[in-house]
Amino acid sequence: MAKGSRDALIAQLGDEVRATQSAVDALDEAVAEYLRVNRTDLRCLEILLIESESATPGQLANRLGLTTGSVTAMLDRLARLGYVTRTPDAVDRRKIVVTATPEVADRVRGIYGPIAESGARELGRYTIEQLHLLIDFHQRARALQQSHLTRVRALRDRKTPQG
Repeated sequence: MAKGSRDALIAQLGDEVRATQSAVDALDEAVAEYLRVNRTDLRCLEILLIESESATPGQLANRLGLTTGSVTAMLDRLARLGYVTRTPDAVDRRKIVVTATPEVADRVRGIYGPIAESGARELGRYTIEQLHLLIDFHQRARALQQSHLTRVRALRDRKTPQG
């Protein structure tokens, strides 16, 4: 394969990754609008529904990069919509545990379930070796994004001289 060919394929792959990111972003925006929440609220619901069954407000603040005050306002919004409940922790009554409601779980499952089913059918086209390659690509792409997220946050947090 000629060098130009490899460069063209790398450029095409970059274009496809960007297009996929745009499609995911547009879908997330549409889901947020459907649920009548903002993107941070949607990410909170994702944490509660997919990554963990429940979390404390402090854990959510840490995962979302928010202040505790911002998390309180977010949880107030989500509770008003009937999307989360806040209950005292069974072990330490001073702690509050946040859980997504079955109603929002059903709504989210109704949106993302068909996507997961279609995705599983698409992945059925690939061999075991190809699936390993795809997993490796996505793990490396995520690590790349996370490292640059850290870099950009450091730039943001750097104090600028007053002038």
